[in-house]
Amino acid sequence: MKQYIVDAFTSSPFSGNPAAVCVLEHWPSAESMMKLAMENNLSETAFIVKEDAGYHLRWFTPSTEVELCGHATLASAFVILNFYEPDSDTVQFHTLSGCLTIRRHSNLFEMDFPTCDLKEIPVTDAMEQAFGVRPVKALLGLDLICVFETEEQVRTMQPDQALLVQIEGRIQNATARGKETDCVSRSFCPKLGIAEDPVCGSAHCQIADYWSKELGKQEISAYQASKRGGFLRCRTSEDSRILISGEAVLVAVSDIVVAL
Repeated sequence: MKQYIVDAFTSSPFSGNPAAVCVLEHWPSAESMMKLAMENNLSETAFIVKEDAGYHLRWFTPSTEVELCGHATLASAFVILNFYEPDSDTVQFHTLSGCLTIRRHSNLFEMDFPTCDLKEIPVTDAMEQAFGVRPVKALLGLDLICVFETEEQVRTMQPDQALLVQIEGRIQNATARGKETDCVSRSFCPKLGIAEDPVCGSAHCQIADYWSKELGKQEISAYQASKRGGFLRCRTSEDSRILISGEAVLVAVSDIVVAL
């Protein structure tokens, strides 16, 4: 079985968000996929099987299977469109979040993702204690989005991982309006076994949608200010979907020699 390591949301190796992409002929057990994801110890390992209706895609963190992952979807599209269907510029993946279509535009891979409603909730002392800075606004959708006053607060915060687990939201996102991009964010995922996601594409289904409405802009340029860092281009559509684009670069190709 081939495994590819792809850095997503970047054009430079060893930046952006690394994902492992495994292309299989048939499905192994969920336990086997979980063990390989633990072995890789990346924020996501993607598993792909070719089926009659296209490709079936599943994502695993080191601790659980997830319903949606942006950077590993981008990495998966990069692998399929470069190594398996190089004459095509479109690939569809069947996932727990429905059918996802990814299109290649030159060096960019554009993902068509769903958005979700965000409900404003009260800012609490627990949020302030967890992030180390008090948000000016909090919203809850699939994840918790905390909005901060300045970009500097987002870039320099050192959240308490144990306290983050105790507040609402599967992933806790910190975001503020950026100086050179429309927004700057960081994503912390201790409930999924990830202290900080280097660049979280699925989180921007909510972050970019929020800033699009807040700034009155259909297109949003976003930067995730993790240690590795990465850029995302986001465009909202009229059908409650969001198009998230980014670059990707191949880092390694390996053979998995153990039987899954």
